[in-house]
Amino acid sequence: MDRNGVTLKTINRTATSNRLRAPSIKLLLLWLAPLAFLALFYFFPLGSILQVSFARSESGLIAPIQQALASPAFRDVLWFTFWQASLSTFLTLAIGLPGAYLFARYQFPGKSTLRAMSGIAFVLPTLVVAAAFNALLGPQGLVNASLMSVFGLEQPPIMFTHTLYAILLAHVFYNTTIVLRLVGDFWSHLDPKLGQAAQVLGANRWRTLWHVTLPLLSPAIASAAVLTFIFTFTSFGVILVLGGPQFSTLETEIYYQTVSLFNLPLAATLALIQLACTLALTIVYTRLANRLSRPLNLRPVEFTQRRLTAWRQRILAGAYILLLLMLILTPLFALAFRSVSRFERTSTTTARQGYGRPEWGGFTLDYYRELNINRRESLFYAPPTTTIAISLLYASVTVALALLLGTPAAWALARNRESILNRSLDPLLMLPLGTSAVTLGLGFIVALDRPPLDLRASPLLIPLAHTLVAFPFVIRSLTPSLHSISPRVRQAASVMGASPSKVFRHIDLPLVGRALLVAAAFAFTISMGEFGATALIARPEYPTIPIAIYRLITRPGMMNYGQALALSTILMLVTGFGMLAIERFRIADVGEF
Repeated sequence: MDRNGVTLKTINRTATSNRLRAPSIKLLLLWLAPLAFLALFYFFPLGSILQVSFARSESGLIAPIQQALASPAFRDVLWFTFWQASLSTFLTLAIGLPGAYLFARYQFPGKSTLRAMSGIAFVLPTLVVAAAFNALLGPQGLVNASLMSVFGLEQPPIMFTHTLYAILLAHVFYNTTIVLRLVGDFWSHLDPKLGQAAQVLGANRWRTLWHVTLPLLSPAIASAAVLTFIFTFTSFGVILVLGGPQFSTLETEIYYQTVSLFNLPLAATLALIQLACTLALTIVYTRLANRLSRPLNLRPVEFTQRRLTAWRQRILAGAYILLLLMLILTPLFALAFRSVSRFERTSTTTARQGYGRPEWGGFTLDYYRELNINRRESLFYAPPTTTIAISLLYASVTVALALLLGTPAAWALARNRESILNRSLDPLLMLPLGTSAVTLGLGFIVALDRPPLDLRASPLLIPLAHTLVAFPFVIRSLTPSLHSISPRVRQAASVMGASPSKVFRHIDLPLVGRALLVAAAFAFTISMGEFGATALIARPEYPTIPIAIYRLITRPGMMNYGQALALSTILMLVTGFGMLAIERFRIADVGEF
């Protein structure tokens, strides 16, 4: 008996070792293209700009780091970065978890449309998010303009911009969809009989939630929290535009030290600290995300969801849907409404403060028409049709590159998620999302200036930068779908004589076809809205829509502001169609995003 037990243990140990060792060559081949891309267009530019930055330090490599760590101002910046990210994450979970329960357990009309609307904010550039909140709650926003007109006020009664509330509300605005999708999708497949069994044994609803449901949901909730924290930790546009100069995070401080003071050693130090924090967070995230694929008694949504029948359920669901619509739609509606509205000031008593009582002058399409007129006679003027065409071209190339690079990596992760190689490389895929866009953009300029990688004047540089941001989302969308394919299906096809290529074409590809469309839609919408790195490396004669919006926002005058709102509305509509396509082609709510 003991000898048989030892033999069985030896066989199991050998099988496990072979399982981890045997596919290593295949895994390396699958990882070859993604790793080569990261090496050439992420680690090489990042290392180059860090080397150049620290080379400017007269005191060596350690001095800037010691200077940063010893500075009380740096400690304040670091503390505020962590504090606002933590508070933003807590508020996002507080708003998102009830919605995750509603989306997971109930069916109601307009559910897919509402979820698609929640995703629009996530892929909009932060400039458009800031413009939307300015159009709603800014000094000349829709709310303040209405209150000033109704009550005859000379100054806006609500001071929203340049406050902490503006930062937190904007972060909740575009991160709520992470909780809705990541937690809600996983929750929708949990077997409700587990909670029902606990209630049969005497547990009330709250004890069932605390002791049964939350432990099962903890990996999904923790993953959503970590991912939200990463995005708010590296937030740039929201802090810069809505927060103002009194609020500074690591990302805005890197921008200030680089662009305003040209203190590259200190900026590089801050970038390294931010990168170290991001790496630690991505390691935590990938470990938690991998736990979602562990065996559980998961059920199809047909067995876990029911209709809203009781009047109390309908009231609570209606109240939450109304709250979610107000959070998501009111800034977007204000953005679109202001782009077709004319407001005129009827008083100039406070003109020096930039205020005055505004009166609505009716609807107009002047802002959209003005987009086609080059009144400044600028050499770098591009009409909106050209700007949209350039963005569409860049987005199409980004989709092709992201799928070409993301599919092999997702395939490798799905084949053996417990492989040491996969567990080591998986966190690296999320690093571009947490790297300073200013640092990475400067790295592109510094590193890619010599043959055979002299790409500074090449239009291909923009899709390459967009692919760095998009292909992590492609991987996260494809991996669960690929992982869900039963190995027995492939084995049955192989037994019947199908070659590996035929298995891929006739088995794998049809099963993940819709997931590929979802991943492509994510890559497309992210490319359309990317601004950070593009602002530094884009050629002025080939602007994307976010670059054109930024040019208009930074110019004085109501006409320029109106044109920026018009372009932002166009971008919002494009991304909205992209998110609707994602919802249309989703495979049974499979995917991390």
